Amino acid sequence: MTAARTVFVVEDDRKIAGVLVDYLRNAGYETRLFPDGRLVVSAARENPPAAVVLDLTLPVGDGMSICAALREFSAVPILMLTARVELNDKVTGLAVGADDYVAKPFSAAEVVARVGALIRRAEGRLTRDPASVPFMIDVDRQRIAWQGKWLELSTFEFRILAALMKHPGRVFSRDQLLDEAGGAAQESGDRAVDTHIKNIRRKIAAVDPAADCVTSVYGSGYRFEGTS
Repeated sequence: MTAARTVFVVEDDRKIAGVLVDYLRNAGYETRLFPDGRLVVSAARENPPAAVVLDLTLPVGDGMSICAALREFSAVPILMLTARVELNDKVTGLAVGADDYVAKPFSAAEVVARVGALIRRAEGRLTRDPASVPFMIDVDRQRIAWQGKWLELSTFEFRILAALMKHPGRVFSRDQLLDEAGGAAQESGDRAVDTHIKNIRRKIAAVDPAADCVTSVYGSGYRFEGTS
């Protein structure tokens, strides 16, 4: 790593938190520890982290709500931790925006490895297809580079494209993408999303005319596929 990335650790169990912090620091990350959920969202707004390790059950606040609040303005990778192992908890965690899920008890080394993988994927160094066009998502500055060039994206375009890129192959409905954009677009509904997608495609094509990475799925929405 050229510069230390900061990982937020949101965990009320001191022993678990201490082990995670030690392992993350040994792996080259800076860490910021939160024993509850009160300051996590505001801290992420002020100094966006590279990733968040988030316990589901906290003495103040809860992981689900914090995850949902972070997703209102950030595409930061989120790894959720919990002692619960029921399928519904996993599904709910992923549905509100978590990128990965680890149940306690867990290996701290595995958590660090998963955090590293999430960060690399967010930065565009991992894609499903090695032939995909390389990209990089800069969560801190809310910008995206394509073929080494920064795209001139609006805030809404960044949020939509980042969401698509973080989940290659996943189909997002227009309503889901409108939620990713913050629901504050000038237009409403399908028209707003279609306009954002049109602008995103145009801006990518200005850098790479051959790119055809944001595809329409008839009757469903859109997905990111790299090059076709």
